[in-house]
Amino acid sequence: MAKAAQKVTLSPSRDIPFDKLALSQTNVRRIKAGVSVEELAEDIARRGLLQGLNVRPMLDAEGVETGMFEIPAGGRRFQALSLLVKQKRLAKTAPIPCIVRDAASEILAEDDSLAENMQRVALHPLDQFRAFQALREKGQGEEAIAAAFFVTPQIVKQRLKLASVAPALLEVYAEDGMTLEQLMAFTVNPDHARQVQVWEAVKNSWNKEPYAIRRMLTETSVRASDRRAVFVGVDAYEAAGGVVLRDLFQGDEGGWLEDPALLDRLVAEKLQAEAEALVSEGWKWIEVAADLPYGYSHGLRRLAGDPAPMIDEESAAHASLLAEYRALEEEYSGQDEYPEEIDARLGQLETAMESLEQRPLIYDPAEVGRAGVFVTLDRDGCLAVYRGYVRPEDEPREETAVQYGDGADDMGQGGDVGVSSWKPSGTSVGGTVITSGGQPIGADLSEEEDDGALKPLPERLVMELTAHRTLALREAIGRSPDVALTLLLLKLVTDTFRTSSASGSCLEASVRHVYMSAQAPDLKDSVVAKLVDERHAAWEADLPLGDDAALWDYLNVLDQSSRLALLAHCLSFGINALHEKVNPYGAGISASGLTRRMAHADLVARAVDLDMVEAGWEPTVDGYLNRVPKARILDAVREAKGEGTAQLLDHLKKGEMATEAERLLKGSGWLPEVLRRADLAAGDGEPITEGQGEDVGEPEDVYLPAFLTADLPETAASMMAAE
Repeated sequence: MAKAAQKVTLSPSRDIPFDKLALSQTNVRRIKAGVSVEELAEDIARRGLLQGLNVRPMLDAEGVETGMFEIPAGGRRFQALSLLVKQKRLAKTAPIPCIVRDAASEILAEDDSLAENMQRVALHPLDQFRAFQALREKGQGEEAIAAAFFVTPQIVKQRLKLASVAPALLEVYAEDGMTLEQLMAFTVNPDHARQVQVWEAVKNSWNKEPYAIRRMLTETSVRASDRRAVFVGVDAYEAAGGVVLRDLFQGDEGGWLEDPALLDRLVAEKLQAEAEALVSEGWKWIEVAADLPYGYSHGLRRLAGDPAPMIDEESAAHASLLAEYRALEEEYSGQDEYPEEIDARLGQLETAMESLEQRPLIYDPAEVGRAGVFVTLDRDGCLAVYRGYVRPEDEPREETAVQYGDGADDMGQGGDVGVSSWKPSGTSVGGTVITSGGQPIGADLSEEEDDGALKPLPERLVMELTAHRTLALREAIGRSPDVALTLLLLKLVTDTFRTSSASGSCLEASVRHVYMSAQAPDLKDSVVAKLVDERHAAWEADLPLGDDAALWDYLNVLDQSSRLALLAHCLSFGINALHEKVNPYGAGISASGLTRRMAHADLVARAVDLDMVEAGWEPTVDGYLNRVPKARILDAVREAKGEGTAQLLDHLKKGEMATEAERLLKGSGWLPEVLRRADLAAGDGEPITEGQGEDVGEPEDVYLPAFLTADLPETAASMMAAE
């Protein structure tokens, strides 16, 4: 006979005055955790008590109820109510909803307290996100939601952003199909279709880390820190209808601009407006480009203007600043260091005086009529205006005969005489030439799989790499007078005593600056380019270039070290270590001449101890890794990090492999063969790279991203990383 199920009897509920309640010592919660008592008190004051207290009658020594009740479960709520009573926001006799357990119950008080705390289930984060979204949709503002739940408005914005991800991806997250960090990455791009597309692409791959998801969602966007965005301004871009993607969960440097075409148009329009403002100055031409290549002005004569004199008010202001500066220096001259406020004031005075001392140049009106201006952006996204350049075809004939009749070059930034090396395509409108993209655009490499063979590097890539090396050699020669003098003597002796043609030297001793027609876009902003330009500008500021007699006198009285330094600088512009196409029909360099040039360049590199790593070259995706086959990428990682690391990249697609290789090779000192010194070789005869040293110690552990090691046994992963 089946036994009838026993009916459940619930404890009664009743309202008990607050002053009849006391906290029980049987409450198991002893450690503070979660929302503070103060915040809970504010929440109760706002919305009332959502959950009653679990209480038991207190008995005297004879077991008789005293009329007081102890609280084994609900202690934090009682403490919050106590705080409200103390603040006189709740009456001492206010009725408190309670569940009253029978004093003779077999269930222990500690049992009730433990069960109440352990059997609660935390809200799933997605439910919280959706709840915030429901509050927002019903008219509650972000500030109000933040105040109600004691969080910052930023946290509310983040949770609302998470709730706005594509519903299909939210369901994946709800079923633990992706991590919270991955879901956060999808908030970068609000396009639900694109979010789903990216998830489908990465969900079964090894590389589904948040950074990879963000990269895929922003791959067609432009960083807000890009100099074009800085120049235009994100506000102006948004006002023109542009969309900015923002990441609320990590630093995004201002976000990503999603419409590069709109950004480029705004840059061109703003540059054109700046150029049109210069037309009134009377220049013959104005060339506008967002980017100018290194050597943009070679072959052009630079006008030597005179600084505009200060007006009376400026002279008086400068004198006042200088007097204050000298007075402070004299007052604190006996101290080891200036007080912080005095040092700051001296810096302010220096800045103010420099702004007055940097005078605009005044040019001869006749020269202005034949000269022009370059309008562009500098590396920080600020407007850069370079005035006073005369093209050879604009020179008066009598001056041209004197200046260029002997075939010598105007050094400037280098180049062949008679023509401007840079020929931007543009439209002449009101005297302004507008260009879009002053740098050559190379074709992307095919994504077709290669057969794994180590094929020769693409010829254009070799030309670009040797352009880097040529510029680094120029910088090194420019600070090595002794080597420069030896190099010059070598060239002159060769020309004098060799009966056969001496072509193929890496030094054009004329000196003729050979323009680097094949160059990577980052060459102009490289470390060595800046050093060369700064040294050139310093000499140019000192030399009296407008008067040959004055220049002769200036050079004649220079001390020996300065003469050698100037010789080294001028000689450095003749360095030509470029790999060029061999012309079998006689025009240009021959195969033997090219071989000799490269060998000659190695001699010079050894003499100046050239280190391309110190010169700032690194293997990047755009500059090298995406330009070579996968076999070359793996070979580079293998040389720098070992066979085990290379094997971990072997399964990746070309783009992913290039990106990971860039990260792994950063700081490793690895160089492609064409940038290595021939004299640096490992003990086994294999070439090693500059910057890696000659002593090879024990290999260090290589940090590998989680997606490369997630499915490997721990021992195997550590062994592969240490190879």
